[in-house]
Amino acid sequence: MKAAVCTRYGPPEVLQLRELEKPTPKDDEVLVRVHAATVTAGDCELRSLKLPLSWQLIARIGFGFRGPRKKILGQELAGEIESVGKAVRLFKKGDQVFAFTGLRLGAWAEYNCLPENGWMAIKPANMTYEEAAAVPAGGLHALHCLRKGNIESGQKVLIYGAGGTVGTVAVQLAKSFGAEVTAVDNTRKLDMLRSIGADKVIDYTKADFTKSGETYDVIFDVVGKSSFSGCMRSLKEKGFYLLGNPGLSQQARGLWTLMRSSKKVIGGTVSYRGEDLIFLKELIEAGKLRSAIDRRYPLEEIVEAHRYVDTGQKKGNVVITVGHNDRT
Repeated sequence: MKAAVCTRYGPPEVLQLRELEKPTPKDDEVLVRVHAATVTAGDCELRSLKLPLSWQLIARIGFGFRGPRKKILGQELAGEIESVGKAVRLFKKGDQVFAFTGLRLGAWAEYNCLPENGWMAIKPANMTYEEAAAVPAGGLHALHCLRKGNIESGQKVLIYGAGGTVGTVAVQLAKSFGAEVTAVDNTRKLDMLRSIGADKVIDYTKADFTKSGETYDVIFDVVGKSSFSGCMRSLKEKGFYLLGNPGLSQQARGLWTLMRSSKKVIGGTVSYRGEDLIFLKELIEAGKLRSAIDRRYPLEEIVEAHRYVDTGQKKGNVVITVGHNDRT
């Protein structure tokens, strides 16, 4: 099978397209014939290991010192089940699925083995493989974080860094919960954010929302780049400041805030549930959630895809299409 192999940490050019042996599923696994995957900012961070110094050692211990132990990266995919292990009961050959692979990675290949009890579900009937592949990573993370905010109908929610993989789903989820949503990102992403339902948009290159005098019930900082003190000023009493990508200093300040204020700061470890992907599927089929896709690249051009994502200018998602010529 064809796969994009990460030979070491570094720039996009460390990725090489190679021929590898087709995997065989274990008893509790399914073999997915991958039709689409994605490249996210998180994927590029893992490929390059350009992380804050405080996380560098932890990342190398977890993923490998000189290069990733798991050579095939990529965390979300959509495809068709080609075969199942003898103990599998939830899926069958021919099922069209979408999945989040998590730390198993492996999405940038023609085939991937996944456990039947993992983050996998039948693909939404009203989505293509490409559209479905762009849902799991951002969708699961956005859902996990926003649930912590206990959003109620009529509340005001601000999403900071709304134009990426997580943010585009967060905008739509908050709307589905009945909130009035303000989306913050750069100039070139504002039209896209309006198209997916944002009630208001703010261009952070031209205006600082923390100085507008507006206050919010929930502020969700997807990217970890907002002003902590500014967000606290812009938060209503008993409001929630959700940190989707918190640094150590933000987490420390959050703990201090919890001891002296009615405002809540929530970040840290995330945990996803298998049924969450089914919940997202139901929202999609009800017309309340759709993928925001910026560009598509074939697997053979994955280096170019990484170069684009590295610019920080992607709007929503970058999809990798995986063609097959029936080789093993």
